[in-house]
Amino acid sequence: MAECGGSGSGSSGDSLDKSITLPPDEIFRNLENAKRFAIDIGGSLTKLAYYSTVQHKVARVRSFDHSDKDTEQDHEPPYEISVQEEVTARLHFVKFENTYIEACLDFIKDHLVNTETKVIQATGGGAYKFKDLIEEKLQLKVDKEDVMTCLIKGCNFVLKNIPHEAFVYQKGSNPEFRFQTNHPSVFPYLLVSIGSGVSIVKVETEDRFEWIGGSSIGGGTFWGLGALLTKTKKFDELLHLASRGQHTNVDMLVQDIYGGAHQTLGLSGNLIASSFGKSATADTEFSKEDMAKSLLHMISNDIGQLACLYARLHCLDRVYFGGFFIRGHPVTMRTITYSINFFSKGEVQALFLRHEGYLGAIGAFLKGAEQDNPNQYSWEENYAGSSGLMSSSPELCPTQRPRSGTFDLLEMDRLERPLVNLPLLLDPSSYVPDTVDLTDDALARKYWLTCFEEALDGVVKRAVASQPGSVDAAERAEKFRQKYWNKLQTLRHQPFAYGTLTVRSLLDTREHCLNEFNFPDPYSKVKQKDNGVALKCFQRVIHSLDALGWEERQLALVKGLLAGNVFDWGAKAVSDVLESDPQFGFEEAKRKLQERPWLVDSYSKWLQRLKGPPHKCALIFADNSGVDVILGVFPFVRELLSRGTEVILACNSGPALNDVTYSESLIVAERIAAMDPVIRSALREGRLLLMQTGSSSPCLDLSRLDKGLAVLVRERGADLVVIEGMGRAVHTNYHAALRCESLKLAVIKNSWLAERLGGRLFSVIFKYEVPAE
Repeated sequence: MAECGGSGSGSSGDSLDKSITLPPDEIFRNLENAKRFAIDIGGSLTKLAYYSTVQHKVARVRSFDHSDKDTEQDHEPPYEISVQEEVTARLHFVKFENTYIEACLDFIKDHLVNTETKVIQATGGGAYKFKDLIEEKLQLKVDKEDVMTCLIKGCNFVLKNIPHEAFVYQKGSNPEFRFQTNHPSVFPYLLVSIGSGVSIVKVETEDRFEWIGGSSIGGGTFWGLGALLTKTKKFDELLHLASRGQHTNVDMLVQDIYGGAHQTLGLSGNLIASSFGKSATADTEFSKEDMAKSLLHMISNDIGQLACLYARLHCLDRVYFGGFFIRGHPVTMRTITYSINFFSKGEVQALFLRHEGYLGAIGAFLKGAEQDNPNQYSWEENYAGSSGLMSSSPELCPTQRPRSGTFDLLEMDRLERPLVNLPLLLDPSSYVPDTVDLTDDALARKYWLTCFEEALDGVVKRAVASQPGSVDAAERAEKFRQKYWNKLQTLRHQPFAYGTLTVRSLLDTREHCLNEFNFPDPYSKVKQKDNGVALKCFQRVIHSLDALGWEERQLALVKGLLAGNVFDWGAKAVSDVLESDPQFGFEEAKRKLQERPWLVDSYSKWLQRLKGPPHKCALIFADNSGVDVILGVFPFVRELLSRGTEVILACNSGPALNDVTYSESLIVAERIAAMDPVIRSALREGRLLLMQTGSSSPCLDLSRLDKGLAVLVRERGADLVVIEGMGRAVHTNYHAALRCESLKLAVIKNSWLAERLGGRLFSVIFKYEVPAE
């Protein structure tokens, strides 16, 4: 993350309350439940890491106990819902200027309750400088950790756990930040840490790395020489000067020597031939801005060339840059990128990190928390509790920024199980879940941000309605509204704030913000009712399907899948219909569907395939509760089972909109099994398996799936993947290439998107794909 202020910038207050625009408890969140601390103190910035337990509400479902009843009551819902408290783990990282270290330590000391920490892991130069102060303030022993080990541990951690952590910087392109998808294996890579000097480390595995070189010409050189040349003592002021300078007034270019390009060597005329070369012969005074720019180019080019040579020497094509010198400043990133591209002829990639300022703190924390095995879990960024990557354009620094540049936050939530790639991805390294990059597509970005803003009132209303017995539901819902609204405004001005902006990330951010204010499942009652209504219709739907001829039945099953997918409370066009017409049902939804030929229509190809041998095992990613899963998905599952195909039905681990969750699917399957012998025997014999995806999103990232699901897919030899729903098959995975046959189907319930795809509201996507031999 970038911050604009060096030591002392941002405000002039001595106390914590004067120095920040956010209340302290919004910065050091959940401090009362903190269990373990680590700290990384550099020359001007302190980074604090701590682990806390977070108690939040979760909606649980379970079957009613009918042991004392002869029959179930018709009016009774299919299961009961209870709200329970759950404890999960969270990592907090707070970055602030050393100016405020005493006030921050005081605040932390005053709010530490029952901490398990007896020793605090510390890294960075300040671990020595401030050792006595920390021990005195916090009454803890300081255990100093090796800077480079911490840096690499931290780098490995963020690359593994935060999608869109790394980016390339392309000045002048739109967008300037281009984020990389998580590579299944990040190793090997080169880490170039630019602090006072430069360290170059080859990282081969989680624990194996080697310092292979470096230079004494680094950030300290830029700062020191810059101070001598410009009389400017502050690092950020120096960068501010450089951003306004013109280096060609000071540097000697190739064209200054040859009158143009050097044709024989292939050097363009505007290439720097000699840094500061004009200063020896010119009689004029150079401006501070021009000298600072020339100096920045000189240092950055030197570092870029050095990094490139080491990368070529060790046959590496990825170089991650980090350290005090970078700090997200566009001028620096641009110069280093240019240098790497030039000297490697485009074969080596310069990559920067959103959270490079936290690497040391994360590494120090991991060193001290090895007994908790943090590496055995997967983690995800909690958007509700993280600051975004802020624009570090000097014009915004520091007074004009929407929040204080003094503090910066990153929070990560521990997930219950490890997440891995779907084994059926054709090429995990090139897989991109999202269909449209809103960072790149200004028109789509404007539409979707407005769409989410306009939907906010409805979400707030739904959240309050989901907790009728709560006295503070309205107040919490209002806090949710404000927080999510503020996130949307940040993304309007800085679309790259949290990595690549997509419909998926907008939905996920909304879910995080709802959870933040204890609305774990605003649609739980809606889903309960919808599941109850759909279960009553199941046998009738099955009887009508069984009465059809084989070919008619296949089309009816697909239309049933599509009609079920209409029932999506996340789509305004549908929720408006469902709220205004409670009688709107399965048959009405079928009539809403586009007539064939559909917008994307490979049904004939699918029908032809069904005339061949059965698939061995189908993996189906289900979408919505109620009509969708019960009257759409289960009849389709039943048909596959009847053909001799095993089925893995994968549902969300946690709630999102009205999507069916794994725990709900277990009860639904149990109720259907009581009515249908095909489902009953398949469940009993293990031919139908219900699994969780590891996700709590309306969209689907096939590179972050529950490890248990991935193992089962491999064991059962799945040869068909069915992805249904607009979120899973259109917003994500529309272009996903798999190693087996796939079926992607959805009804487009957004008129803007339908028009963009060349259709209209309720157009149908039916995309059957067979991998090339």
